[in-house]
Parts: sequence; structure tokens; C-alpha cells
Amino acid sequence: MLYRTPAPHSIGGNQVSLMMITLVAATLPGMFVQTYFFGWGVLIQVIFASFIALLTEAAILHLRQRPIKKTLFDGSALVTGWLIGLAIPSVAPWWLTMTAVIFAIIFAKHIYGGLGYNPFNPAMAGYVLVLISFPVQMTAWLPVSALLTESLGFIDSVWLIFTEQTSNGLTVNLLRTGVDGFTLATPLDTLKTDLNNGLMVSEILNKNIFGSFAGKGWEYVNLAYLIGGLFLLYKKIISWQIPFSMLITLFVFSFFFSVFTPEQYPGPMLHLLSGATMMGAFFIATDPVSASTTPKGRIVYGIGIGILVYVIRTFGGYPEALAFAVLLMNLSAPTIDHFTQPEVYGHGSSQEKERTNNRGNI
Repeated sequence: MLYRTPAPHSIGGNQVSLMMITLVAATLPGMFVQTYFFGWGVLIQVIFASFIALLTEAAILHLRQRPIKKTLFDGSALVTGWLIGLAIPSVAPWWLTMTAVIFAIIFAKHIYGGLGYNPFNPAMAGYVLVLISFPVQMTAWLPVSALLTESLGFIDSVWLIFTEQTSNGLTVNLLRTGVDGFTLATPLDTLKTDLNNGLMVSEILNKNIFGSFAGKGWEYVNLAYLIGGLFLLYKKIISWQIPFSMLITLFVFSFFFSVFTPEQYPGPMLHLLSGATMMGAFFIATDPVSASTTPKGRIVYGIGIGILVYVIRTFGGYPEALAFAVLLMNLSAPTIDHFTQPEVYGHGSSQEKERTNNRGNI
């Protein structure tokens, strides 16, 4: 005798945990390249932020009387901590990392009900909180290791993060001071500051903090995250609409402005290969909970992020705009989805219905 069970007829594993693990694996090329250029602090921040995220998640689940083990193994808290660890400066103090992660888990995720209910990307919410609250620490990126006057090993990186100075008594500000006595800023920050001071793009790009196409080191970091993002597309963990529409929009805007005023607006390569562009396009903007979900909506969503990134970087007060752009578009995602719903099979479009009604009234 044959028995038929209700649908679905195929049983798979935990798709959420598989997606999260694959996403973490896809960040590894970018993380290793970032560590190569910017030191051991990158790995230390990622491990510390991930640990705090899991610990905070477990504590909140206990307070909410929810199953701890099952939820921890879905990987969402790990990904939140992992992305925050990659996004903040490699030598940011431990309390700053902990503040960003705790806020992300509690106020950007669980206060709305947990995974699947959060309207904002938790990692970017935590990042923006500390960026606005502690701008000095959040903009204290070290230049590539080759430009440092003092080498920074693993032990000194641990000391710097947890005591705010190395074993030799060097602080972040001392490490960021170049041989010429000037404090080295990030490429995007240097570009914005020097443009405001009246320098031309060609003059700025000749500084040793810039490489062949963008910020020294950052161009290779972005290419590594691009490889990881293409891997996610290949594994069908994310769809192509959001990252490609965002990157194409950023390319078009930067190309248009640079063609007409090349000495005031840098070209597309600098925008595409600087800061968190590629990591944002493939790993942050594509968050399945807070992003748009319809095919057309994803394109509109990605275009919006691309426009905001360029506008804020070029005309706003922050050189890196990805987090603000994502959170602003998170607000717009429900509205975008509402107006971009695909037609239900068997039902005509509103225009066809109107034409049919008009014919019936004749």
C-alpha cells in the first residue's frame, strides 16, 4: 500500500545555517588580504566580535526563554559579529567593538523579535552607532603595513586593541604618523579633505597612500571581496540584482562626474575599489531580511544604495557611506516591494483589466 504525505516532499537541512556558513566562507579571501595589508588586528577583531555576538545572542535567548542551541547554530549572530569585525578599524579598542556588537544583537535584531523580523541590517546598525558616537576611534584606520614607521606584530596588535597601546607604549596616533610627521588618514578621507583644501584629484592620487587604481591595499581587498561575492552568486546564496545594480549605478555616477570635471571628481575605479564597496555590495546590501525581496525591487534597492553611496561620499560629511546608504534603503524596502510585486499567474496587469472593463462598458 502506498502512502502519500503532505507537501513538501523533500526534506533538506537547515538552509539558514548553510547560507550563513557559506557567506562566512566567502569572506575569507577578503579577510586574509585585509589582514595581509592591515595587520593581525583584522583577525583579532573578527574573532572577538564573533565571540561577543554569540555570547550576547545566548544571553538574550535565555532572557526571552527561547531555545539557545538551535538559534545559535543558525549562524545569524556569527555573521553579524563577523561583518562588524571586518568593518571597523583593525586596531579599534575592544570596548568599541563590543558596543557595536551588543547594540546590533539586542537593539537591531531581538528588540524586533529576532531573525526574520529585523527591519534594519544589524551589523550596519551597530556600525553606525559607534561611527556617530565615537568618530575619532572609528576613523583611526592604520595605513598599509608598508607605510608604518613601526612594525606591528600579533602581540602588539592584541596589546593595542585591549590596552590602547603596544608593549612599547605606542598609541594608534603615533603609529599613524608618517615619516613626514603628518598623520595618515584613509584614502577616501584623504581625498575628501584634500579636495576641500583646494587640491586637484591628480595631485591627491600621487600621494603614497594611493595605489594604481585606488587606496593602496584597499584595491586588492575589494578585488578579494569581489571574488567572494561571485562565489556567493555561483552558489545561489544571493541574487545578482542588488550587487550589480549598486555597482553599475556607482560606476555611472562617478564616470559622469569625472568626465566633466576630472580634477574635482575621481573616476569610477577609485569608488569601486575603495573602502567597503565590494563587501557592502555582496555581503551587506544583500541581507535577505532587511533588503527588498522582489526581482524588480532588488534592482531599485541596489540603485538607491549606489546613488546614496556616491552622494554621501562626494557631497556628505562622511567619506565612507555604505552603512548609511544600506540603512536608509532598509527603510524604503517595504515600500519598494509593495510597488514592485510581480503579476500573479493568470491575472492580467492593471492596464489590461482597465481596458477589459472599458470594452465591457461600450
